[in-house]
Amino acid sequence: MERRVAEGLRSALGPLGLEAHAFKVGWYNAVLQPAFHLPYPDDTLAFVVLSTPSMFDKALKPFVNKERLKIIRDPVDQCVAHHLSRVKEKFPDQRVDVMFDYEMLPSRKPKFLAQTAAHVAGAAYYYQRKDVKLDPWGKKKIFGVCIHPKYGGWFAIRGLLLFPDIQVPFLEQPVPVDCVSTEEKRIELLEQFNFHWQDGRYRDIIEVKERYSEEQKAYFATPPAERFRLLGLPQEAQ
Repeated sequence: MERRVAEGLRSALGPLGLEAHAFKVGWYNAVLQPAFHLPYPDDTLAFVVLSTPSMFDKALKPFVNKERLKIIRDPVDQCVAHHLSRVKEKFPDQRVDVMFDYEMLPSRKPKFLAQTAAHVAGAAYYYQRKDVKLDPWGKKKIFGVCIHPKYGGWFAIRGLLLFPDIQVPFLEQPVPVDCVSTEEKRIELLEQFNFHWQDGRYRDIIEVKERYSEEQKAYFATPPAERFRLLGLPQEAQ
């Protein structure tokens, strides 16, 4: 069953520049405090959905051209939501729950921790302070960051698809590729991400196969309220 769902997702999302990686809810809950647990049995099948650099041209621009009058919030969020709801239609006999990276619980906690989900699914390695043996940061707060073995930091985690009626007790957990394997490189990565994230250098911590186009970089570097103009959308779309 898991294989059939995975293939269905690959054929639906791949052409849009989106990737789906399977995991069991139990793998995710096992590494987090109860406050962050997903409220499903441990063997429940889930997928974390990532956008790759090609999503901008393959999904976002066509979506904006087609739906330009209906775009009323962040175009990327709306584009991803549109495509993930279409994916649900591919599985009419299954319940599919969708969570997005920007959704909050009433407690103001995120509905799910995106980087943890990507790590347990083997999609990208979540580098954290604990991955550095000789920590140079003292009392500073240091945030972790996911690195994809193919795209480095040139990708984003967009959402989760959960299949509550599909239990996968025998699913084997993949290990994420540890592509930033030296202590020096990990320190450099966390330094760049925490203190110089605007220049985006952390994204190129490894040799990448593909990165954002100049147009896409300009889009994401623009304050959200002004992005509508870049896509040729009316400003009142906000």
